[in-house]
Amino acid sequence: MYIKRKVTDTLQTYISLRFPMSQKSRINYRHQATVGIGGNVGDVKRRFEHLYFAFKRDNRVALLKTSLILKNPPFGYTEQENFFNSIMVIETSLNAKQFLAYLMRMEKRFGRKRSFANAPRSLDLDIVFFDDITMNSKQLILPHPHWYKRQSVVIPLARLPR
Repeated sequence: MYIKRKVTDTLQTYISLRFPMSQKSRINYRHQATVGIGGNVGDVKRRFEHLYFAFKRDNRVALLKTSLILKNPPFGYTEQENFFNSIMVIETSLNAKQFLAYLMRMEKRFGRKRSFANAPRSLDLDIVFFDDITMNSKQLILPHPHWYKRQSVVIPLARLPR
């Protein structure tokens, strides 16, 4: 069950038992990553719940926090359904590039098909921050470029539990 709240004509927030959430890590992993999650194909909120449990079961990561879920319009390619977005804060023993590969495998596991830039998608996982690392490689740019310009990141990030 979700508690839905209209923020503006184009933005809505959703709260459930697991979004937002905060807990202490039982294991102190070396790295902390802030991950933007999103999607607009199928039952995205349910997929977020399944992702939550997939992370909880995986010993390579420890899920520390989730934000509320934000429903917002697409950008870039706008001829598609609205997106649902949230933030997850995760501790991991993986380095940044290993963690990116891990997230891409998770996307594939949850049915992500890559067709064109900003295409509709079942699940999108983006590393927004990884520790305090600044990186600009072919595979990964940290922090995520333009994160501060996107409501889909800024609003859930601002609503993370303390």
